[in-house]
Amino acid sequence: MMGRRSKVDGLPVDVRRWLERALTESGFSGYEELESMLSEKGFSLSKSAIHRYGQKIERRFAAIKASTEAARILTEGAADDQDARSDALVALVQTELFDTLISLQEASEEEDQAARVKMLSSAAKNIATLTRASVNLKKFQSEVREKLKTAAEAVTDMAKKGGLSDAAAELIRQKILGVV
Repeated sequence: MMGRRSKVDGLPVDVRRWLERALTESGFSGYEELESMLSEKGFSLSKSAIHRYGQKIERRFAAIKASTEAARILTEGAADDQDARSDALVALVQTELFDTLISLQEASEEEDQAARVKMLSSAAKNIATLTRASVNLKKFQSEVREKLKTAAEAVTDMAKKGGLSDAAAELIRQKILGVV
């Protein structure tokens, strides 16, 4: 069963964009005023319809803001010597996809079911790609750690054979492994 289309979605694009700007500028409040302003423009929408649309836009803005802030923090704070930024980015995308799937499951019957199936299909494909990327990243990180351990042991052995104390050789090993 396909539900009714939102009255706001039926507005001309320029009026809908105006409403979106007005909603953000008013801090997603003042629905009665927006109702009367739309009425003056010749459009009849209830404050409830405007409120529902406002909540939808507010959720989108919050998600965009959170993603932008997370990306900023990742860029500023993650040294990429162990590919921590990629690891964090994969986790962020996984979280976003999970949240999207939950939203799709909670979608009302008013949603277009064909569009919902298409979105789920696209999400599943992207999740598979993301999972492969995550597995490959973990495999790469493990290989690098093993190579570092082997190199650290070789350097430690050479240092001891060259006359360095066990403590000095251990300090070199820890520096190579990033323990210190």
